[in-house]
Amino acid sequence: MIEIIFDSIPSFWPEITLSLAFVISMIVEFVTGRKGKTSTGMVTGMVVLLGLVITILQLPFQDTAPRLLFGTMITVDPFAMFFKYLILAAGILVVVFSMQSSEIRKQDTVGEFYCFIAALTFGMLLMTGASHLLMVYLAIELVSLTSYILAGFSKKLKRSGEAALKYVIFGGAASGVMLYGISLLYGMTGTLDIYSLQAAFASGTVITTQWTMAVLLLSVVMILAGFGYKISAVPFHFWTPDVYEGAPISVTAYLAVASKAAGFAIMTRFFYVTFFDAVIDLGKWSSLPHFDWNLLLALLSVLTMTLGNLVAIWQDNLKRMLAYSSIAHAGYLLMGLVVMSDLGLAAMLMYFLVYFFMNLGAFYVVMSIADRIGSEHIDDYRGLGKRAPVIGVGLSIFLVSLTGLPPMAGFIGKWMLFSAVIEANFIWLAIIGVINSAISLYYYARVFRNMYLREPIDGDESPITFSPLVIVITILFIVPNIVFGLYFGPLVSYAQQSVNLFLR
Repeated sequence: MIEIIFDSIPSFWPEITLSLAFVISMIVEFVTGRKGKTSTGMVTGMVVLLGLVITILQLPFQDTAPRLLFGTMITVDPFAMFFKYLILAAGILVVVFSMQSSEIRKQDTVGEFYCFIAALTFGMLLMTGASHLLMVYLAIELVSLTSYILAGFSKKLKRSGEAALKYVIFGGAASGVMLYGISLLYGMTGTLDIYSLQAAFASGTVITTQWTMAVLLLSVVMILAGFGYKISAVPFHFWTPDVYEGAPISVTAYLAVASKAAGFAIMTRFFYVTFFDAVIDLGKWSSLPHFDWNLLLALLSVLTMTLGNLVAIWQDNLKRMLAYSSIAHAGYLLMGLVVMSDLGLAAMLMYFLVYFFMNLGAFYVVMSIADRIGSEHIDDYRGLGKRAPVIGVGLSIFLVSLTGLPPMAGFIGKWMLFSAVIEANFIWLAIIGVINSAISLYYYARVFRNMYLREPIDGDESPITFSPLVIVITILFIVPNIVFGLYFGPLVSYAQQSVNLFLR
């Protein structure tokens, strides 16, 4: 065992670096936390930011040859590496966002906020490669516990405390249900290693009667409750709108992008390794002969995208609207899992890349506007296009990209997903996806109308000024949304490479 541990450490250095950054940031906060709240928070934030940057710079030097670490606990492969880059990049940007957010800076314990960001990121990195159900559970719990704290970080706001409480209740229930499902799976097979689980189910000795099939289905549905809770899939989504609305906007952005990415990474690895067989020459996957899991995932996809889009129509708070939009996008992403092919997985990864730019950009603009006008209500965005032209154009581009209209990057993401679904003969699923995209245009158009076609409620048409840093960051998000909508070849190639080397 000692030999296995030492042999695994060289491939685990990025996670070790981030855990050291977390410990150092806690020490810095403990030593200097009482000497000056504002400056201490900035110092701790810089320590965490430096740790995240060093960690992401280590990834290119990490051995990406598919292998297992610490026995069968963690898998290192390009699939996990893809999500690590995504999560760490989102973490760096969220720390930068938080340093600008008045919502964060005015808190008494701002230094601790950055410490928990480091811990949350570490948990997400573990989720990307977890290949043992015990590690799956521990990684999800680490992410959940830190998320609860961050969601309720604005202690003086009633909605923040309410969000944290609801998050804890739903998270605790989902965690318990998932753990019981894992115990059933262990009772059937005697193993928690997903590769051993695949071998057991492929042998045909586990599922021998209708009763064992029923127990398997029950256990997977229970485990799916834990995954569905992390990705905000219906019917495990009830916490999402309240938490997204009550949490600080930078935390909401992190949960909407990085936490969702980690959830999809762990869910994809579980289903594709445990229940599917790959035909490598054709890039196709087939479900093991006991249940058509793709039909279950297709139903989950339809429910998620449809409910998310329909309920978003009635939202007046922009953060809450983006929360239901995030639920709908989880439904689109699930389409990539349904088709059971490398093309579907590549489309899902491609969608995550463009989702990173358009969703983080939208949340950053909403945070910047809220800092200036003190509101997230859609009606308070009246006349914003004239009063803050750059910010208004930026938000419009991000929302158009989220809708999936050309020539924005979001169109390429949806086009790849729908193409993969049609190729797999799930034409009905593609039609539902297109209809849902049309529905999303309606509630995004409400924001456009308020910004450009309606006058401010109080008649105030004076310009709203933003710092040069806010303008620069907004433009930096605008550029990839336009460029990758026109020149997307490198992103597609990277997504395909991350799937082709996936450890099976």
